[in-house]
Amino acid sequence: MTGRYFLGVDIGATKSHALIADEAGNAVGFGEYGSGSYEVVGPDGLQRALQTISERALTSAGITWEQIAGAGFGIAGYDWPAELEVHQRAIDALPLSAPYGLVNDAMVGLIAGTSEGWGIGVVSGTGSNCWGRDRQGHEGRVTGCGAIFGEYGGAGDIVYRAVQSIGRAWTMRGPRTRLTEAFMALVGATSELDLLEGLYLGRYTFSAKAAPVVFRVAAEGDAVAQGIIHWAGQELASLAAGVIRQLGFEALDFEVVQIGSVFNGSPVLGQTMMQKIHEIAPGARAVRLTVPPVVGGVLLGMEQAGIDYPTVRDTLIESTARLLPA
Repeated sequence: MTGRYFLGVDIGATKSHALIADEAGNAVGFGEYGSGSYEVVGPDGLQRALQTISERALTSAGITWEQIAGAGFGIAGYDWPAELEVHQRAIDALPLSAPYGLVNDAMVGLIAGTSEGWGIGVVSGTGSNCWGRDRQGHEGRVTGCGAIFGEYGGAGDIVYRAVQSIGRAWTMRGPRTRLTEAFMALVGATSELDLLEGLYLGRYTFSAKAAPVVFRVAAEGDAVAQGIIHWAGQELASLAAGVIRQLGFEALDFEVVQIGSVFNGSPVLGQTMMQKIHEIAPGARAVRLTVPPVVGGVLLGMEQAGIDYPTVRDTLIESTARLLPA
């Protein structure tokens, strides 16, 4: 294969992807791996993940490193300036001679989901995050560090809020909720007291994976569970509002990309978020990310090489869908 090719990488806390496309936007190679975030696997694990998925994508495409003309890396765990060096060191260990862009993994989701590569990206996965980018490439962000800085809206926050509501119901500080019975069934607790005691003493634990239970109980009409979903939507909106103000988007028409599986739990989550966002930015438009975020990594790589990538974005999305495993 001849010509110029572009490498996109999306490193996550649980899974990592690499994608290669040609200059026309045709996806030609793909690689996948497990966790690559240095916060989970350390610097050596990050470097190993980068090397492994990149080599797998190159092998899949049938090309060499020398044919890569630009690369884009979106990496979970790259949040602060002090973390730049460890990530650059891992990338620079690759036999890559092309220019590259390095961003937080939320940014590649934003680039993948917006029609022109700028707007706001709101993440609701295990945790929450929000980044934004304007037409000139200036960035805005929240910390992405969760409760320590008052940022909520992920699956873990929804579950924690549900457990608080169960405790409030038992102590009669709040209304009764069917979440109690649902969470008892989830862990096999024999009573409300057993559930609360077991949670405190560590016999029972709940992770972010219990969030679908809250969505199910909300869909069944439980007012407390419904209130938690509304609360999460409002918290996500507050993240977006901060980034909107940082970038001066209040009077603009722009896209807000909803990134992460938690948005699949109920349309109410995204609807509530957008209603609150419209209070400060009436021109905001909701867009659901339906393509792998690694697509944004390829587009970022094209940007480094000076390619006007919006013209090939549709081709890249369509060809990626054909290339990736079902």
